[in-house]
Amino acid sequence: MEQEVLKVTNLKKCYKKTNAVNGISFSLNKGEIVALTGPNGAGKTTTIKCILGLLRKNDGKVIINGKGSNSKDVKYKLAYIPETPDIYPMLTVLEHLKFMAMVYKINDWKGRAEKILSDFDILDRKDELGKDLSKGMKQKLSICCALIHDPEIFFIDEPLVGLDPKAIRELKDAFKTLKEEGKTLLISTHMLDTAENLCDRIIVMKKGKVLTEGSIEELRHEIKASQGASLEDIFLEVTEDER
Repeated sequence: MEQEVLKVTNLKKCYKKTNAVNGISFSLNKGEIVALTGPNGAGKTTTIKCILGLLRKNDGKVIINGKGSNSKDVKYKLAYIPETPDIYPMLTVLEHLKFMAMVYKINDWKGRAEKILSDFDILDRKDELGKDLSKGMKQKLSICCALIHDPEIFFIDEPLVGLDPKAIRELKDAFKTLKEEGKTLLISTHMLDTAENLCDRIIVMKKGKVLTEGSIEELRHEIKASQGASLEDIFLEVTEDER
């Protein structure tokens, strides 16, 4: 039986006369990876920031594990990984995790930190400075920093932009590892082939609204597409007036 960990209902965010997010509703279940996709300006990043409380919503509800999103213990169960990793150039890899452990008041952090770094295959880089890391390594370090307080839900914004093929493969493997551990991931991305192959469900937004959502099979059925139709085909069909 699926366990719902996040429920968004009638979420709205307005900037003056623009409805950046216009009454959207969706949910996330434990242990699934969900893609949030749509054209530029669809409201994807705004949606994520409203859920996290980084932006103040105008209306709607965000319920996480049965509680309001403003609850302090709820916020400790969330992690946000922005498109550009927040890496400090003069801190080492291990010092980044120490800093995050101090923020979350975690004692005896070192053993957990080294295990996380080992799981993501960067323990051998623990003494390297942030400024010397590649973008792919910075992305992996950003995930490690997010893991130190054992969050349940990850919100990840365009994680694969600018990465080389090896780094993309490593990052996708990292996401699969999190899923296997029962974590839930909402990934905002324009990379439709990655979303199709990696994600359990896809949410398609446009102009602040959710156009459709479901597994790739469900989306094919909804628009009466052939069994071989790709997510790109479906995306172009449902966002047709964007072309």
